[in-house]
Amino acid sequence: MKQRLTILLLLIGIAALFFEFSLKSDSEFVSYSVNPKKSTVALYWKNEKQITFGSLKNLKAWLSNNNQELLFATNGGMYKKDQSPQGLYIENYVVKSPLDTMNGNGNFYLKPNGVFSITSDNKPDIVTTEEFKVSPKIKFATQSGPMLLIDGVIHKSFSQNSTNLNIRNGVGILPNDEIIFAMSKKEINFYDFATYFKNIGCKKALYLDGFVSRTYCPVEQCMQTDGNFGVIIGVTKKIN
Repeated sequence: MKQRLTILLLLIGIAALFFEFSLKSDSEFVSYSVNPKKSTVALYWKNEKQITFGSLKNLKAWLSNNNQELLFATNGGMYKKDQSPQGLYIENYVVKSPLDTMNGNGNFYLKPNGVFSITSDNKPDIVTTEEFKVSPKIKFATQSGPMLLIDGVIHKSFSQNSTNLNIRNGVGILPNDEIIFAMSKKEINFYDFATYFKNIGCKKALYLDGFVSRTYCPVEQCMQTDGNFGVIIGVTKKIN
């Protein structure tokens, strides 16, 4: 009887800690999960006139004019001064920027970096740059860095007590193969940001960008529509 009581108290304690973490996560992050087999997830850079969308507001307006409602959007990776994608960018099966396997400075080159992709059968994936292979089946892809999680393990370069704090956004794959996007509401280090994805069950997660990050997510009461980006990730539905 005493042993059962001890086990019960332990389970209650674990549940309380999980609940506390859930509340903390909800208050510190804007997150949005989506099943790409049931909802339209796409990457955007330029419109039909080859003008860069830039802001979430511009994308939202363009989609509305094309009979689509924007349900969620966030910046989708790092970009150069001319707003062209840094590293690989594939849109509707077309490689518009090649894979970058070079070494360099900055977060993008904090190896291993990686690629977030969606295939023709709407299967999402995140792999390291070294593992990624360009294929005719890749419908969308964006390269960024660093990887946050590789096979459930936090990037070896991250320090738990790092004072490198910033607003951060990223993408992960949940155990049910749904995509989860998350942006911190306050400045956070890489280790804690990766821990968020790990604690919600992701085995793979990729950093997208830092202080410039914006998220449009009405269901989370987050309505940021500004920004001046390169690639943008959007979730849409057709307007009847």
